Amino acid sequence: MRFRPALLSLLALAAMLVASCGHYQLGTDGRLAFTTLYVAPVGNATMLPQAQAIVSTQLRETFGRNGRVTLVNEPAAADATLTVTLKDYHRDVRAVREDDTGLARKFALTLGAEVTLHDNRNSRDLLAKRAVSVSRDAFTDGGQLQSEYQTVPLLAEALAQKVSHAVLDVW
Repeated sequence: MRFRPALLSLLALAAMLVASCGHYQLGTDGRLAFTTLYVAPVGNATMLPQAQAIVSTQLRETFGRNGRVTLVNEPAAADATLTVTLKDYHRDVRAVREDDTGLARKFALTLGAEVTLHDNRNSRDLLAKRAVSVSRDAFTDGGQLQSEYQTVPLLAEALAQKVSHAVLDVW
């Protein structure tokens, strides 16, 4: 019978923990200003032509997986229109080769875009020309061209994630 007070205390503690977590909700309570979204084909003002289609695909996949908005195929059917234009693509040397310091071994590839989210119902911009940029490292051991070619999909995926956060995160 000496365990009875300890058992009762333990049960009381468990009941308090369960009761305190009863109203917990995952995510934010904020509501988006739109429910349907049209993702316009990505514009490209860089010298990286293959990125346009890859970024467009990644944007649609990212918003589709999120589930907070419904993607539509034409701007007339959407509450909001997302326009993304690739504005910057450049590489910075991060490491040089041991045997020849004039040659790079690793580059930091940066892809930058300008994002506009237009509310079609109220004819106003929710985001106006917001700059979004991502960077990934590329090693040139297998050749610089091949390395950059393999890194572009990773840049596109990271850019799509960053754009989706800018568009969907309600604070």
